Amino acid sequence: MRVYKAIFLDWDDTIGDWTTAEHKALQDIYAHYQLNRLYPTFEDYLNAYKPYNLELWGMYGRGEVTKERLHLQRFLRPILKEYRPAAPDRVQSTDLLGDKEELAHEMGTEFLRLTNKYFCLLPDAEKVVKYLAGKYPLTIISNGFKEVQYYKFEHSGLAPYLTHTLISEEVGINKPQPGIFQIALERNGITAEEAVMIGDSYSSDIAGAKAAGIDQIWITNEEVKELTKEGLTATYIVPQLADVMKIV
Repeated sequence: MRVYKAIFLDWDDTIGDWTTAEHKALQDIYAHYQLNRLYPTFEDYLNAYKPYNLELWGMYGRGEVTKERLHLQRFLRPILKEYRPAAPDRVQSTDLLGDKEELAHEMGTEFLRLTNKYFCLLPDAEKVVKYLAGKYPLTIISNGFKEVQYYKFEHSGLAPYLTHTLISEEVGINKPQPGIFQIALERNGITAEEAVMIGDSYSSDIAGAKAAGIDQIWITNEEVKELTKEGLTATYIVPQLADVMKIV
């Protein structure tokens, strides 16, 4: 086992409970903008929103779309697509929604406000961060939008425990590109062998750290044997955030 001199941490769904905040925010968006005019149930709307949102974030990580395009398109695309229920006489059109680009931008802005409103930490996050900060300098590495992430850092109560915060849009490099991890190494004055990255996303956190020569702790509930069959490996794989305290 290596002796580490610094810990790199993802934020969303590693420290902060993004999944819950996102779900509640989207429920509010669905209700407030009466999206039942296009999607009879909230689950129908989620099925339209989530795959494309995930695709956009992958593109954003690879530098293929801008923050502004992501912000707009994830809400624009679901309301551009005409929803056709099974009954022909119930066909509804997005014409009901007026200026769609303006509406999508408004929805995106409201979504960010709502995710801040519903922000909360994951179980054990405070305990783990305080434990790690007692032993190592902590660096957050996040692809999240800066105006949202800094709000969460401050309102989490954990900001005093963070030595560095690297937001991709500020440094101009997104995870999983190795460059953002290299900046984190430089800010800590260490080599790749002296750091470990903790995160929940294989594509952003684990693959990115691997490419930079940095050890990884992957937090996932999936079976390790199944992950290995799929060729998904990490230096350490644990089911819960609290398990990192057994490693570092």
